[in-house]
Amino acid sequence: MLTFDDGPNEVTTEIILRELEKYSLKTIFFCVGENLNKFPTLAKEILSQGHDIGNHTFSHQKLTQASFLTNKQSIEKVQKLAEDKFSYQIKYFRPPHGRFSFSTTKILQDYNLTTVMWSLLTYDYKNDLNIVKFAVNKYLSNNSIIVLHDNIKSCDIISDSIQIILEEADKNNFQIGKPSECLRYYS
Repeated sequence: MLTFDDGPNEVTTEIILRELEKYSLKTIFFCVGENLNKFPTLAKEILSQGHDIGNHTFSHQKLTQASFLTNKQSIEKVQKLAEDKFSYQIKYFRPPHGRFSFSTTKILQDYNLTTVMWSLLTYDYKNDLNIVKFAVNKYLSNNSIIVLHDNIKSCDIISDSIQIILEEADKNNFQIGKPSECLRYYS
């Protein structure tokens, strides 16, 4: 399963959406609330194309360095924003930087959110296609949850990164699954 963190943004989101549409792929965009606020048209486009939006906190703060109340407000703000602006109920959560504390679990339970981590970090944010190739070639496996980034750092290589993943998956007879299929045992 492909996932994209940090968006939406005016540089990479449209590129990603075109690539996904070209291959009829569905994914989860783990969005930062500030970006949802800034680019509501892109968020609506993500949803209209049948992708999921996940909660990635309002300001991408490290949950382990913030108070319980700050984290709760940040997660709650994204949930409310998605409901109010897009009539959308977010089901999935990914902690920024992959770090969270046990107190986060209580917040997620309150909002009925399922945490979705990743098993393959592509390092696309380093903007070096050779690093992406290495990570994908070495670590792609059946049932991988792959994280790419919907941000400025990866914009020069995002299309090629997606292509590399699809080629490697095809070479190994793996299919890219829809979130609803891949995460059916998480909920």
